[in-house]
Amino acid sequence: MTRFLLLFLLVACTAKADDGYRLWLKYDLIKDAAKREEYARSAQFIAVTGNDPILTSAANELQTGLQGLLGKTIPVVANAGTRTGGIVLTVAGAPQADGQKGAKEGYSITKKTANITIASQSGAGVLYGAFALLRQLQTGQSLNGLSLVSSPKIQHRLLNHWDNTNATIERGYAGESLWKWYELPATVDPRYRDYARANASLGINGTVVNNVNASARFLTAEYLEKVAALATVFRPYGIRIYLSVYFPAPKVIGGLKTADPLDPDVKKWWADKTREIYKLIPDFGGYLVKANSEGEPGPQDYGRNHADGANMLAEALAPYDGIVMWRAFVYKADANADRFKAAYEEFTPLDGKFDKKVIVQVKNGPIDFQPREPFSPLFGNMPKTPLSVEFQITQEYTGFATHWVYEAPIFKECLESDTYVKGKGSTVAKVVDGSLQGYKLTAIAGVANTGSNRNWTGNPMAQANWYAYGRLAWDHTLSAEDIAAEWIKMTLTNEPKAVKTITGIMLRSREIYVDYNTPLGLSRPWAGVHFAPEPWQEKSARPDWTAIYYHRADSIGLGFDRTATGSNALAQYSPEVQQKWNNVETCPLPYLLWFHHVPWTKKLSTGRTLWDELCTRFYTGADSVSWMQQQWAQVKPAIDPEIFADVTGRLVTQQKEAIWWRDAWVLYLQTYSRQPIPAPFKKPERTLDEVKNLVHIYQLR
Repeated sequence: MTRFLLLFLLVACTAKADDGYRLWLKYDLIKDAAKREEYARSAQFIAVTGNDPILTSAANELQTGLQGLLGKTIPVVANAGTRTGGIVLTVAGAPQADGQKGAKEGYSITKKTANITIASQSGAGVLYGAFALLRQLQTGQSLNGLSLVSSPKIQHRLLNHWDNTNATIERGYAGESLWKWYELPATVDPRYRDYARANASLGINGTVVNNVNASARFLTAEYLEKVAALATVFRPYGIRIYLSVYFPAPKVIGGLKTADPLDPDVKKWWADKTREIYKLIPDFGGYLVKANSEGEPGPQDYGRNHADGANMLAEALAPYDGIVMWRAFVYKADANADRFKAAYEEFTPLDGKFDKKVIVQVKNGPIDFQPREPFSPLFGNMPKTPLSVEFQITQEYTGFATHWVYEAPIFKECLESDTYVKGKGSTVAKVVDGSLQGYKLTAIAGVANTGSNRNWTGNPMAQANWYAYGRLAWDHTLSAEDIAAEWIKMTLTNEPKAVKTITGIMLRSREIYVDYNTPLGLSRPWAGVHFAPEPWQEKSARPDWTAIYYHRADSIGLGFDRTATGSNALAQYSPEVQQKWNNVETCPLPYLLWFHHVPWTKKLSTGRTLWDELCTRFYTGADSVSWMQQQWAQVKPAIDPEIFADVTGRLVTQQKEAIWWRDAWVLYLQTYSRQPIPAPFKKPERTLDEVKNLVHIYQLR
């Protein structure tokens, strides 16, 4: 008897543990019996007509979700007939929200009759609607008088994977690649389907499966068959597959003597290769290209420009429904230049010269995914060329997998920034969704943070960044707070006090990180792997890969002068934006050192000098990680023990590393400021040499 009791307890404990694999698609039994009964009355069956594989996916997901949430099996029927009290899936003329270009993927969910109807003009839209209905149930929303209408504001909503053929991931912190290239196409991991489900639940409709620093091998017949196998898994979830391409591929694998985009043989090679791809993958999405950037070859190697290269690929795609995404992340190794200005200088002269199938993909800021950056001046300044925004979900510059940083505020800060190119209200979001300048092609991209770790993202809290990106890609008007609360309820707990507490941590987490990492507009103080603090770094293969290039600390002050007296990068913005940032007296503190070299003794709007304000930020930022720990400890009763322990451990590491960052900055900058550390803050217990040695030890790993 005792043995059976122990076995029961073991099974019960195992069932309780949550390893994070299910992400936000956790269909656990709803604890509130009354609410469960309310939902059950409206979900007695699922009716679906037609054999569209995407409709089948929608019905299957609803059936799985409802069975878990309600604790009962819900039948799927071919036709509702005279039945009532069920969910009807239909491809029909669903209402279009605001006449948006993505209306075909939009959906309506209504309960005006005895049934709930999920309708769309496409199977994909019905699938998105099915996930939206499940989200209503997971977050405890009422179904009475249900009437939801939603359409994506952006057409192409993509994840960009920086995955390589050897299973590594550039800037990946959650294990190895999801894609087991050595097994494909013969063996297809069931995890690929769950990846597709998770993306479809957010409305993500495209994925670039390989690194922008691309290997030409992905264009060989061997690898195209592997990619085609993934496309087969993704297709029933409305997800198209794209490839990053290596620009000199015609030379590397094609045997040509050149990759000149104007060479007839090169054009023919790309046309033939594109035809080969579409025979294997009829719904192939197109190409992503990193060219003439950080050593990657491109059209400039042949005296051509970015438009020449992009248009050559667009010509190859002309017979098909595919696009070219050409990255604007470019900068040359010039000690006298300002990397901030590089993309604008190379791309604005080409406005209007790109093919209609080309969209220029622009990082949210002008440097490189920093914890806080001004928006890229390209936005709004290429009215004849569609621009997409590229965000980084993986935490390359926000603490890897140990620091808890909720990134929705980063995404929102960029999207809500006003370019003023057509007057007040000309936000980056309106540029990207095409509504400001009439783009017919729109896209948004997020550099994925997924990996082979069982919980997908390494840090369980990093799942929220994937989730937030997807929700904002669908609707950029959603708030960071609402998205956080939604994710918590679907992933961690529905207990109201715990939801409020965790939401509070998430909303403060980015500012806490910035305070101990790069306050007041500091940027790029990294060691080579973009993790350890090394603000003293002065030697690298190129000047703009050093830390001193960006902060420009000296005996007078700190910061990069980008006004007319410096690099004049501010001139790339509209007059209204220049006015906001040009005056050191009125420049918002988050952007101060981005645009000004400020004296150490300069009194700021806080009433403190620059030096004292920096110290205050470094110290309070590091101390605030202790606050995060205290807040997290309070939600322990409401959180799965395995996830609670995982996050608790990471917060311990984050606190140690925050102090490391604080000490590195304070001790290094003090050698220039010659100022005492202000009260009540205590001098670091270690010396600058000891901190530098920590970085050296870290780099030996």
